[in-house]
Amino acid sequence: MKRKRLIIIAALLLFASAAFGQEIYRWVDEKGTLHFTDDLEQIPEKYREKVQKEKSPQEPTPAPPVSLPTPPPKGGKPGKESKPAPPPQEKDIFGRGEEWWGAKAREWNEKFKTAQKNYEKTNQEWKSKEKELEISTFKPDSFKRKLKAEIKVLEEKVKDWEKQMQESKNMLEHVLPKQAREDGANPDWLKIEEKK
Repeated sequence: MKRKRLIIIAALLLFASAAFGQEIYRWVDEKGTLHFTDDLEQIPEKYREKVQKEKSPQEPTPAPPVSLPTPPPKGGKPGKESKPAPPPQEKDIFGRGEEWWGAKAREWNEKFKTAQKNYEKTNQEWKSKEKELEISTFKPDSFKRKLKAEIKVLEEKVKDWEKQMQESKNMLEHVLPKQAREDGANPDWLKIEEKK
């Protein structure tokens, strides 16, 4: 009778621990009694070598909870007011937006301004050297030759800056607007706001 109770208790322990997915230790003592435990420290040392481990099956892991979208708060109730989502940004047929086109326009505008500034400066130097040559009637020929060489270099630089100005202006006024129309970009994206 006592032995039956022990077996029933052991079976209950085994079943209960199986529900939690723990390791079960089983051993038989010198009287032939079967013992079960989930704590290795409870097994007498002389039986620890003969102990049999059984890993009980673990419970299946529950599926992660599904989060449902929270409805927006109705008027009059306290809570965070949700901001409306920003409208989707307009893009051209290649996925480029206002930022890309604006950067292109600013880049060519900067090139134009740089070329214009350098053109004006070099043109002024060129005219100044030509005046200097005009009034150097009584200067040595070597000095006049040197001035003529400087004037020629400045004249080439003036032409080069003028060419760069025209190229930049053409890009801003014709090439970029045409490309924007072909690529489905908003022409307003090419407008450059002057810094005040």
